Amino acid sequence: MPELPDVEVFKRRFDETALHQTVGGLEVRDSGVLAYHGPGDLERRLQGRSFESSHRHGKRLFAGMSGGEWLELHFGMTGSLAYVADPDDAPPYTKVLLRLENGRYLGFVDSRKLGHLALIADLDARLKEQGLGPDAYGLDPDAFLELAKKQRGQAKCWLMDQGKMAGIGNVYSDEILFQAGIHPKQPVKALSDSALLNLHGSLRRVVDDAVDAAMHTKGIPADFLVPHREPGGECPRCGAALDTVKACGRTAYFCPKCQPGTFGGG
Repeated sequence: MPELPDVEVFKRRFDETALHQTVGGLEVRDSGVLAYHGPGDLERRLQGRSFESSHRHGKRLFAGMSGGEWLELHFGMTGSLAYVADPDDAPPYTKVLLRLENGRYLGFVDSRKLGHLALIADLDARLKEQGLGPDAYGLDPDAFLELAKKQRGQAKCWLMDQGKMAGIGNVYSDEILFQAGIHPKQPVKALSDSALLNLHGSLRRVVDDAVDAAMHTKGIPADFLVPHREPGGECPRCGAALDTVKACGRTAYFCPKCQPGTFGGG
């Protein structure tokens, strides 16, 4: 599922390709991904308007339209964006193509149809309506620490709770905790201020490194857990066999040596 780093990459590529471009038309290949407006109505509302800004909040991307309103792009489990010169070159499962006046096309791709496009009037109201907490990457150390002090659950569960802090999912919560040396089931209230600030720093570094790897094709850093999150995987630091534990109904991968925990077991 696209998480905060993935959607940040989508945002930057959107900015490079579609920002300040005018929408010339709309090709809807599957109206099931449209929320609130049918194909004809959405095309009428978008045609002739340009993308003037972009904003990412958590796992969602919002494109600010000339004349007001925002086009929300929610990527669900498998969504992504494509930018192509010819609609025939659009990747499989492209559900909507926006024809830009530069002659190119911006495609919304979603194989499982769990994402959507929605034209909304008020961004702040939309975030409140969806029950989203503050953007995880946007929190400074003091705000992160203040938020953490209010938590009573496990570290992984807190990182993944979109109502508490938006953007981090199953994969990157594992990575952030690994980089910080914190067990997934460690209670947040048991973490010291220095451990919490280290966790905040790990969140920022993981997002930065993941985005940098995707944008500049440098590859994931060698000490990242992500490539090893599979049965039989080994810790990229110490070589120990990775272990798994259930947290909030999800499977968490962790290194039992690098993330021992202090709460009486896994």
